[in-house]
Amino acid sequence: MKRILLVIAVLLTAGMIVAPEALSQNAGPEQRMHQLKKEVSANLTQNLLPYWSKNMVDRVNGGFYGRIDANDKVYPNEDKGGILNARILWTYSSAYRIYKDTAYLTLARRAKDYIMANFLDKQYGGAYRSVNSKGEPADTRKQTYTQSFFIYGMAEYYRATGDKEALKAAKDIFEAFEKYALDKDANGYFEVYSRDWKRTHDKLIGETTVSDEKTMNTHLHLMEAYTNLYRVWPDKRMAERLKNLVEIFLDHIIDRQTSHLICFMDRKWNSTSRIDSYGHDIEASWLLCEATNLLGDSELLARVKQVSIKIADAASEGLQPDGSLVYEKDLATGHMATERSWWPQSEAIVGYLNAYELTGNEKYLDRSVNCWNFTRDHLIDNKNGGWYSGVSESGVVGKGDKGGFWICPYHNGRMCMEVVERVQH
Repeated sequence: MKRILLVIAVLLTAGMIVAPEALSQNAGPEQRMHQLKKEVSANLTQNLLPYWSKNMVDRVNGGFYGRIDANDKVYPNEDKGGILNARILWTYSSAYRIYKDTAYLTLARRAKDYIMANFLDKQYGGAYRSVNSKGEPADTRKQTYTQSFFIYGMAEYYRATGDKEALKAAKDIFEAFEKYALDKDANGYFEVYSRDWKRTHDKLIGETTVSDEKTMNTHLHLMEAYTNLYRVWPDKRMAERLKNLVEIFLDHIIDRQTSHLICFMDRKWNSTSRIDSYGHDIEASWLLCEATNLLGDSELLARVKQVSIKIADAASEGLQPDGSLVYEKDLATGHMATERSWWPQSEAIVGYLNAYELTGNEKYLDRSVNCWNFTRDHLIDNKNGGWYSGVSESGVVGKGDKGGFWICPYHNGRMCMEVVERVQH
């Protein structure tokens, strides 16, 4: 036994085993935040980004593979989703901006160049929803949700590098949205269009009927995209369109009785939804603050801060004793989706840290740290790298892919970088 302990001590000294520092129950907020920053930064730079760099670069057809499963098997012939590629662009651009590691810049540039060559529709404008493994157009529909991430990623690449071609690409999609996707009668943005911008009613993100004409999810990610574009292009009209999105949330998407987000609405903003999505709730709570902070409107910011805490408290209905956040609740049946999915955990860590920063109330810091502890212990693959997409209520790892059309190093990568930038010491 003594020999085993001696070997472990030697390995720790040599830096071959990374063991998290144990914090006492009496550790103060600053010490806890510092430890949180240390752990998430290590996970980002030693696990998450290296996993994607090693496994997902398509050296045959260019860009990145479209899928890797739970057993780390790559599917080289899988279609390449626009969401996946745009989120990869954002993640590595942001990582380069923060860490100044040129290896991240190389992958960000690879993503940007591939998108410019293969995803952008040079005839009709906007970007395709997906291309095939060889980079040829596959799903040519113009989905507002998908394209918002091209704005988000291109704006971040410009922010990190000053590349004007990327900024122009982001601006061009913004102009297409304002021309084609904006509901000029009732405000907000519609969901899906044909390649040449004829509106369709395809159900791509959970809509169930043709009455579900506007979705919380699309407006949430459009807001974050416009926030990032405004950050690098502080144009007066851009400010007005971003403020409009914030006000849409305040006036139409946040339920005034419950403070949950209304997931689906008809054209005139009447609710068609019976779902509480806890992950989207907590994500919106901090994204609204980010957008409004940039706008510099003190009156609007005061209103948003107050609402943000109410949303964070509403999302807490999904918190579990183990620190995790369950996915959603069906209000019609009362059924709770109890899987611990990777992305709501990521958003809870940021969202409750943001709530702590707004209020100074340590219960929110507890929620952030506890959710990270659950994530660290259950969702990260410490053997083969990367993150699992989810675990069951009993802790069994799910069979979902580690990377694919919807699963990207974005929610988790962004969480890590948000913590790194928020915790300064």
